[in-house]
Amino acid sequence: MSNSSSNQTGDIYDPVLVIAVSSRTLFDLTDEHDIYLNEGVDQYRSYQLSHEKEILNPGIAFGLVKKLLAIKHPTTQVPLVEVVLVSRNNGDTGLRIFNSIKHYKLNIQRAAFSNGKSPFAYLKAFGAHLFLSAHNRDVELALEAGYASAHLLTRKLEQEKLSNKVSQVRIAFDGDAVLFSDDSEKIYKKEGLAAFKANEQENAAVPLSGGPFKPFLQALHQLQSLFKVDETPIRTALVTARSAPSHERVILTLRQWGIRIDEALFLGGLDKSEFLKAFKADIFFDDQLIHIKSASKNQLTSGHVPHGIANQ
Repeated sequence: MSNSSSNQTGDIYDPVLVIAVSSRTLFDLTDEHDIYLNEGVDQYRSYQLSHEKEILNPGIAFGLVKKLLAIKHPTTQVPLVEVVLVSRNNGDTGLRIFNSIKHYKLNIQRAAFSNGKSPFAYLKAFGAHLFLSAHNRDVELALEAGYASAHLLTRKLEQEKLSNKVSQVRIAFDGDAVLFSDDSEKIYKKEGLAAFKANEQENAAVPLSGGPFKPFLQALHQLQSLFKVDETPIRTALVTARSAPSHERVILTLRQWGIRIDEALFLGGLDKSEFLKAFKADIFFDDQLIHIKSASKNQLTSGHVPHGIANQ
């Protein structure tokens, strides 16, 4: 990355990974958002200003962000991940958010407050590899602009479940329309399972095209390569409804990309939630809302990727 960042001691470093998060994913703003929707922006602003010193509770992405910010280079100990805040708040109402960031000692120094407008336009300037938001339209715009982006389903968190007890960051991905293009999924949707399997066998040696999360996976792989295999702070998993023999094309595609993925689960249509819990996923990305809702019901942080034929 070409952009440089400074940590709290003033040292200059180049983060390998840049994550942009919205305020409603980082903190629990459920009540405040209800005021905004039901009473309007003026009442929302008044509420935020009158509660400016009141610390917000952690939100759905808080545990993930805290883990990512703790990742440091194995020899230099400089941070490898930068998290930036991109918010539809304005600077005035955003002060409460920064007060909460300071309270939790999160090393987040950069922010864009867009005052009601979509903040996705600032992703390029920040050099973001991933955008997490509770606003679906912002995610759609970011995906259209070529950024790995996901709509997180927000919910009230039980304090003891803010983060799983594994210090390693665990990130799980669906395959088609997320890591890969939706070309094969289009065949499945239009012609059925038999046609899908026949196509995958016939084209087993032909790499799949990249999907919206390929660049993010590449950035994760770059970060992982700085560590010994058994000491990496990030572990990845492919969790897909595919089964044999359609698994072969996926494996050969990742090999052709030169990207390591640590675990690959080919579930043949089984519910993904139990497997995600066994993997201890900090976050899971999928293009199909049914899988996201199932994972969310099981207290898993889930990001819907509104991309591809399943979302048309």
